[in-house]
Amino acid sequence: MLKLLFNPRYPLALLAVFLVYAGAWAIKPLDVKTWALENALAALFVVALIVTCRRFPLSNISYTLIFIFLALHTIGAHYTYSQVPYNQWTQRLFGTPLNDWFGWQRNHFDRLVHFTFGLLLAYPIRELFLRVAGARGFWGYYLPLDVTMSFSMLYELIEWAAAEVLGGGVGHAFVGAQGDSWDAHKDMALATVGAVISMSVVALINWKFDKNFGAELRDSLRVKGSEPLGERRLQELMREES
Repeated sequence: MLKLLFNPRYPLALLAVFLVYAGAWAIKPLDVKTWALENALAALFVVALIVTCRRFPLSNISYTLIFIFLALHTIGAHYTYSQVPYNQWTQRLFGTPLNDWFGWQRNHFDRLVHFTFGLLLAYPIRELFLRVAGARGFWGYYLPLDVTMSFSMLYELIEWAAAEVLGGGVGHAFVGAQGDSWDAHKDMALATVGAVISMSVVALINWKFDKNFGAELRDSLRVKGSEPLGERRLQELMREES
């Protein structure tokens, strides 16, 4: 597996596998309208990755994490998240529904995917910040967490807007609240926990192997500009203009 990760053709192979995988799950979805709605953003995301792969290729680790997340999302879109039959799967494998193990009453597949959103996508977001924005030290861990939380919040707003526009069964299926008035809050909290775990693991690995970890962390928290900005910077710009 490690040798495969270092192969430059790995992302192309991963894309091919995902297209076949997604195509298989596109056959006879439980609800075609909900399936299409669930996959709209995912499809745009995949297209964006393809378009930018030459100019801004991500690491194979990032592509792998994205692949796993999209694979889980594809299952949720096929069944609609609230009806993924994981209880039937565990019943067949182990003789007991998974919900019975933990005393759950609702379908928690959506909770799993929200958690993995933070756990799996925080690292690719970190790579973006390090390579494009030049984030270092503390900011290389905090900003991916912050953006993951922001995207999670944005997705909940998109769900709400879509439900308001579409209404009826499609809107309710897309939101997947299952009668929980705190559903959106719990989803965002799980994404946050996932991202915290992800960035903590990355920080521990860097602390273990990077000799400059402590110095870089301290330097990133030092004040770089002695003068405040705001109105002072505005005055400077106005003087330059005049």
